[in-house]
Amino acid sequence: MLILAAVFAVLAALLHVLFFAYESVLFERPDVHARFQTRTEDVPAVKPWAYNQGFYNLFLAIGALVGVVLALAGQETVGLALILLACGSMLAAALVLVATNRSMARAAATQGTFPLLAVLFAVLALLA
Repeated sequence: MLILAAVFAVLAALLHVLFFAYESVLFERPDVHARFQTRTEDVPAVKPWAYNQGFYNLFLAIGALVGVVLALAGQETVGLALILLACGSMLAAALVLVATNRSMARAAATQGTFPLLAVLFAVLALLA
């Protein structure tokens, strides 16, 4: 279960690094801000929020990756705790997204599937 938790945590982290790039680096591109249902004329107002959100995603990714490294290096309980914190936060954000805007269900599923599986397997690893 530990290996499965680690694999899905890494996948969740990589996806959230991509979100960081979209939100904090590439947000002004029309194809990118359109993914977030942001009109071009609204980009100047929304960009600071997107920039900040991108860094939240980056920090969660880092937390998940540190958790994986620690768990696989023999600090299994500490590593799994970090995986649970980081991936649980990613999953919670996906749930908030779909709860506040049903049209974002596909995006929420994309955002939340890997973290959900990481959380599930981390819990099972802790119970084993």
